[in-house]
Amino acid sequence: MRKRVLLVEDDASIALVITAALEAEGFNVDRCDSIAGRDRFMASHSYQLLLTDVMLTDGDGIETIGRVRDADPGLPIIILSAQNTLDTAVRASDTGAFEYFPKPFDLEELIRTVTQAIGKAEAEALDVPQDVPQGLPLVGRSAAMQAVYRMITRVLRNDLTVLILGESGTGKELVAEAIHQLGNRRAGPFIAVNTAAIPGELIESELFGHEKGAFTGAVARSIGKFEQASGGTLFLDEIGDMPMQAQTRLLRALQSGKIRRVGGRDEITLDCRIVAATNRDLLPMIAAGTFREDLYYRLAVVPIELPPLRERADDIEALSRHFLAQAAAEGLPRRHLTEAGAEILARQQWRGNVRELRNFIYRLALLARDEVIDATSIEPLLAQTEGASVARNADPGSAARADLAVAVDYWLDENNPAHGEYYNAALAAFERPLFLNVLGKTGGNQLRAAQMLGINRNTLRKRLSDLGIFPDDYIIKE
Repeated sequence: MRKRVLLVEDDASIALVITAALEAEGFNVDRCDSIAGRDRFMASHSYQLLLTDVMLTDGDGIETIGRVRDADPGLPIIILSAQNTLDTAVRASDTGAFEYFPKPFDLEELIRTVTQAIGKAEAEALDVPQDVPQGLPLVGRSAAMQAVYRMITRVLRNDLTVLILGESGTGKELVAEAIHQLGNRRAGPFIAVNTAAIPGELIESELFGHEKGAFTGAVARSIGKFEQASGGTLFLDEIGDMPMQAQTRLLRALQSGKIRRVGGRDEITLDCRIVAATNRDLLPMIAAGTFREDLYYRLAVVPIELPPLRERADDIEALSRHFLAQAAAEGLPRRHLTEAGAEILARQQWRGNVRELRNFIYRLALLARDEVIDATSIEPLLAQTEGASVARNADPGSAARADLAVAVDYWLDENNPAHGEYYNAALAAFERPLFLNVLGKTGGNQLRAAQMLGINRNTLRKRLSDLGIFPDDYIIKE
């Protein structure tokens, strides 16, 4: 018997194309353009699938999905929408929809999904939360971001481990926060830790905690990040820069689902979701032996790749307006961006991705003379920014002296170490590039490098091991 599909779409041309494609695949299709029409059809016919747009002639199609569920709890639903935001994707997911397709969509993929949904029509509707928070700081409707939104919605109702990949400045922590705030563990804490900033000898204590007297200086029991995140989400940032020794300890915890505080005897069962992130390409690191393959597969159960800003230029205007509003809310002067100004911003490269754009917009909000921001406000500041970059390239020695203080300030702002951990965290972050630079100058000769650094050779070897630095990292092969 031919399967029957109800299509609710107010764009006549889109409805015609979908109907023709479905009928060519052997489906019977009833079509309407409103919520009222949908309800009339469902009152008089039985359907195997509902395919519906969001914004219809008489209202929001998502808001009334509850009536469909009441009438037919097992009916699979596919939602289409031109309102391509994370909020729409989450709302679609919260209805228990089988799939969400942002417009424009791939027609062949849509037809395949219809067939799959009907084949799984006996599956129960998802048990989704009703108190989804609004105003999440993920902005953009580009096709590249739609793929990210769809992946986020697929991990909200489970505790699968997520690995977020993307260049520096693309917003990896924002994605981790979205997964937490919208997911099953949103009532618990969100604990973020920069794994690269923790010295190797402190990683176990930092992550797993320690008992009083476990080592010199352990004057009291300390609860580690895993326990702090109990009932919530633990975000392990910069996982690609984690020392090899720390990788082994982390893998053991993930494999067993248990930890033991340093100096403790009792095993503690883990109760947190793990979300990790890195701006590094881990597969070449696995091949080079600097990242554990077994840890990679433990973390990358669900990989989410964030696009660089150059691949989502359509989002720059929306991001810029969002950051101007954000800046005003934080006490900076209120500004308004013209279309001409938005076009100039969209043409820039933004090598630092969304973070660089945000910092520029904040400077613009502070320094612009007029409330309305157009080319006359943007171009001089862009020229200053580009000029500073050229100066650094032309005279890197003189620029480095001024840039070091800026770099330290920037690093502290971005990494936000815990109170009392500034020294250790900053030292660990500084050691890696320092050692790599010196070893590069000595051609990998550790004795000469130790002499240049003014430390013992054995001390250098231990620090290299703790930091996960191997000869392939600093010896250039001809």
